[in-house]
Amino acid sequence: MLTRAFLNKRLASGPSLKTFTKSNVRTFVVMNKYASQTGVRAITSGAKVDLNNYKSLNSVPLRFFSDLPPHVKLQMPSLSPTMEKGNLAKWCKKEGDQVEPGDILAEVETDKATVDFEMQEDGYVAKLLVEEGAQDIALGELVAILVEDEDDIAAFKDYKPESSSNAPQKTPKAPEPATPTSEPAKTPKPTPAPKASSKPITQPKKSSPAQAFVSSAPASLNYEDIPLTQVRKIIASRLSESKETIPHYYVTVDAEVDRLLELRSMLNNHSESKISVNDMIIKASSLASKKVPQANSSWQGDYIRQYTNVDVSVAVSTEGGLITPIIREANSKGLETISAEMKDLAARARENKLKPEEFQGGTFSVSNLGMFGVAHFSAIINPPQACILAVGGSQQRVLPTEEEGEYRTANVISFTLSSDHRVVDGAEAAIWGQHFKKYIETPELMLL
Repeated sequence: MLTRAFLNKRLASGPSLKTFTKSNVRTFVVMNKYASQTGVRAITSGAKVDLNNYKSLNSVPLRFFSDLPPHVKLQMPSLSPTMEKGNLAKWCKKEGDQVEPGDILAEVETDKATVDFEMQEDGYVAKLLVEEGAQDIALGELVAILVEDEDDIAAFKDYKPESSSNAPQKTPKAPEPATPTSEPAKTPKPTPAPKASSKPITQPKKSSPAQAFVSSAPASLNYEDIPLTQVRKIIASRLSESKETIPHYYVTVDAEVDRLLELRSMLNNHSESKISVNDMIIKASSLASKKVPQANSSWQGDYIRQYTNVDVSVAVSTEGGLITPIIREANSKGLETISAEMKDLAARARENKLKPEEFQGGTFSVSNLGMFGVAHFSAIINPPQACILAVGGSQQRVLPTEEEGEYRTANVISFTLSSDHRVVDGAEAAIWGQHFKKYIETPELMLL
């Protein structure tokens, strides 16, 4: 047991954060910002904290000792690697509620998705410090107070934090003092009326087409300004960055899918989870990426990282925007497993119930718009990945046979691979397309 005297002694001349290791459990001691006022240090609840349970140090609850009863200050945690701010979409607990480890305190909208703020210890919710629906809450900003004893809740009825964020605040510049003067204030002279002029009135300059459109728009024009969600902001930022910084190029292959449709129909007679065409495309793309590992790589600035397994990110449209749940190690999974996982991930994605690790860190992406009647399109690469496959819809085409002058019909899908030319050369993308087409047109090879 770490005593307060021991902690104060260890912290007296050291930095604000010390690490103690014992029995594979790291104990963190944190100096609180009120130490100069109260003379008391802040330590993590229970003195011992297993950091494997926390996303980051910001999410570790801090126990404070002051004139108030012992309490834990819960901060806005980091719920994704790129998260800087979050929106508090919904409180799942109210003041006075008891909580236990694993309970969901709130739903937080990050730059990726809506993620559960999960409790790591027990107690009672004494105070909720931000309103439900609050926007752009900085990491480390206090959001709630937790106490051990139910009787201590009343002490926090009127509690207000001195500073709501750990982020450095900009200090407003003090106004410069006015220079003293002994001269009396001068009364401004009245401006003389303009003289009549016989010069012709100068015509205003012509406005640009955009300006002309705005100025000529009727005052009764109806419209609605839709606020941007965190997800929409990050989609806009990342995809703009992708098109501006990644040298995209596109390779399209047309593949007949009649044999694939026949195999799918046969497998579904014996499969518990109905296999879709998209499930088979995920499998084929993962196997082709094993054949051409350059497609299963990422640009890292000073080097190219090539991955051993193929984790396929699959684009799913939701009300909040596009999200890409991941089929991990798709190259080593059977079609039935891929189908079951994809159904579960897509359903939870539309309910904003995905965990961060379920949509972060893919190595190759697939985007399918064929179900919307789209014949062909090109997708934007999802950095730092090197490739994304765009899937169009199936179309019946008339194709020549081996016999001269004879024709046949076949169902054909256009597949377009968008590649990062820094990572994948054109010939490599073409070879990837050949392997992929072979798996689509001879789907039995995917079962080997």
